[in-house]
Amino acid sequence: MSKFATIRTTSGTRAVKADGPVLVDLGYADLGEFLAQPDWKSIAASTPADAVIYDAADADFAAAVPRPSKVVCVGHNYTNHIKEMGRELPAFPTLFPKFADTLTGANDAIEKPAETDALDWEVELVIVIGQEVRRADDARAEAAIAGFTVMNDVSVRDWQFRTIEWTQGKIWDATTPVGPYVVTPDELPGGVRPALKVRTVVDGAVMQDDDTATLLFDPVFLVKYISTMITLRPGDLIATGTPAGVGHARDPKVYLKGGETVETTVEGIGSCVNRIVAA
Repeated sequence: MSKFATIRTTSGTRAVKADGPVLVDLGYADLGEFLAQPDWKSIAASTPADAVIYDAADADFAAAVPRPSKVVCVGHNYTNHIKEMGRELPAFPTLFPKFADTLTGANDAIEKPAETDALDWEVELVIVIGQEVRRADDARAEAAIAGFTVMNDVSVRDWQFRTIEWTQGKIWDATTPVGPYVVTPDELPGGVRPALKVRTVVDGAVMQDDDTATLLFDPVFLVKYISTMITLRPGDLIATGTPAGVGHARDPKVYLKGGETVETTVEGIGSCVNRIVAA
């Protein structure tokens, strides 16, 4: 199919598809609105003669889906990361939420909260839902996956570990870049169970380097599991977890202090490149 994005323009955000060096306006305000169309695949397959075109090199990427109805995140889903955090392999996925206000663009600066000295990085493969689904079986779960994107689940570790429940360390305003592109499964090796390299680089130093093929709970399973509890809707995001190499698990611990450039990459999809700035 294609690569999609939400970009900022002088007239507001627009949903676009990539076509070589240009981005073609899809006629909707953002990818959430676009994916809510039952025939979004047919819409994407054609380009009207009067479609607005943007230069991809100059694009200002918003969060890939700026206002999802829900963002469900998975913890402890790479074997190496589970071990580095000193935990046993879980029998079921560990889930926590994010909110739309937490999300930001793939190249936006991230303000280090003044309330923490324990800001950390987490590269993640993200599932983007393309059709409503509840209590999915394998086939319906596969069909519900519109594509995949990239997230840096920037974490405020000291707040995260104030309690046994992590949400307060994960939901700070505009700290979670998502994007730049959503890539459909047919474009990726492994399809809806993609095998892709994931990597985090901080100021040129490789901090995380793994492969999504080592996920404990794969994307299809996660759609089935989460949709058992709650209806998944077009544009919803499921972040599949982060591999080993986070700053909190290092000895000594390494945190983002401000001034760093953090690049989180998923092979075949793209990179979030974010400058950390002081509050």
